[in-house]
Amino acid sequence: MAAPLTRSEPEWIVESDCSLRDFQAQVTRATDLADYPHAVDVRSNVLVYAADAGADRRALQSELIRALTHGPGVVVFEGAFDHGVLDRASAAFDDIIAAQHAAGGAVGDHFGKTGANDRIWNAAQKLALHAPEVFAQYYSADTLALVSQAWLGPRYQVTSQVNVVNPGGAAQVPHRDYHLGFVDADQLADYPAHLHRLSPALTLQGAVAHCDMPLESGPTMLLPYSQGFEAGYIAFHRPEFIDFFAAHQVQLPLHKGDAVFFNPALYHGAGQNVSADIRRMANLLQISSPFGRAMEALDRTAMVKAVYPALLAMKRAGHTDRVLANAVNATAEGYAFPTNLDSDQPIGSLAPPSQVDTVLAALAAELNPDELDTILDQQQERRIP
Repeated sequence: MAAPLTRSEPEWIVESDCSLRDFQAQVTRATDLADYPHAVDVRSNVLVYAADAGADRRALQSELIRALTHGPGVVVFEGAFDHGVLDRASAAFDDIIAAQHAAGGAVGDHFGKTGANDRIWNAAQKLALHAPEVFAQYYSADTLALVSQAWLGPRYQVTSQVNVVNPGGAAQVPHRDYHLGFVDADQLADYPAHLHRLSPALTLQGAVAHCDMPLESGPTMLLPYSQGFEAGYIAFHRPEFIDFFAAHQVQLPLHKGDAVFFNPALYHGAGQNVSADIRRMANLLQISSPFGRAMEALDRTAMVKAVYPALLAMKRAGHTDRVLANAVNATAEGYAFPTNLDSDQPIGSLAPPSQVDTVLAALAAELNPDELDTILDQQQERRIP
């Protein structure tokens, strides 16, 4: 007879998993440079590499995988981007920001106060259209490919958001990133534990310093080793974890051209810019696995418009909210992203409403099909790049 399977990992994240004591035990450890032979230094528990860190690419990538998974969860590459290319990209970003100011309107931010900083959503596409030669030179940087391919494999997809934290700009609240980092706190426990473990493997976070970033300019706050805390997506919303982060986070001064890469589950946040005159410009990179999508391309807006009258009839016939939600989840888009964050902004929330949210709200209000059609068309229009 086959041996019975043993339970090695929990199926769900429960309240008792959000233990600050366990979190403290997870993050209070030291990074030993001897364990990472390609690194040149350890600063505040963060591994530092030179841009030409080694000729054995596979060995270096293996080391980076260990560093991002079981190690501190964050690495810095010094001199990763050419200064001339950076200057041309910065000039293009300044042009785009000036155009945004001229156009007016609030620019939302996931974790910071609206309007406090200058933000360019979809900066990769905007740079490609505004200055294609600069785009090609910028994204040909081999350090970016080296780390991205180590984490995500030979094919990856780059998106970026330029963030300029102006003098006096406040710090962000600590957070984890895409995907589960943008899910509402009251929904996180409904995702099984294996998805909490999987989410960090689908993206890589990065930040390219477009200027020198001394500590007073507020470089990214980091909590090394926090990516290993399985309940972390739920816990980062809690005051005691926010306070712990504030007391134990580290910041590394960066030079123009340096790049930071980190596991998206690492607790982090932009620091406060207390300088008098430094506009701290960073290009925030979100590099995604190409696998995070369905096999077939469906027109879910058309599906919702066709099915909604039947859903409305089911509601009026007394079907439960759970039964209705089951049908809506099979019909509509369940996640707010990807979207056009210029027009579909996360103002006052982590994310704009998903199509599922919109349809459930329409059912709750018993909107007629024509009313929902108008809302869906407006939502779809906001999502178009």
